[in-house]
Amino acid sequence: MILALVGMLFFSCGKTGDVVPNVPVNLRITKTDPNAAALNAIGGSIIISGQGVAGIIIYRGINGYVAYDRCSSYQPEKQCAVTVDDTGFTVTDPCSGAKFSLTDGSPVKAPATRSLKTYNVNTTQFEIIVYN
Repeated sequence: MILALVGMLFFSCGKTGDVVPNVPVNLRITKTDPNAAALNAIGGSIIISGQGVAGIIIYRGINGYVAYDRCSSYQPEKQCAVTVDDTGFTVTDPCSGAKFSLTDGSPVKAPATRSLKTYNVNTTQFEIIVYN
């Protein structure tokens, strides 16, 4: 009986390599920072290196700011950092060719089936705060 229970627990655990890992993020960006100037316009985005798993993309959409980890949700163990496409509305995983919408992080081109990892975003009059 105990052996069966242990076996069920062992086999019911999902693989940890198929999701983007959780890492602490607590980032503050001053809206007047010249490096954040692209966020002054709707459709603008910036990349922050050294945060999250593979960096962070902050995008300003019609409904405000969103933030995603650059680590592709397709085979995240490879930690492939997505890059912003020329259109400015999607990002591409250079390892697999998968594409994701910057509006909501959802996959728009296979092989990805999961959205990009999102982070919470709050804004004040002077700052954009990204955290989890």
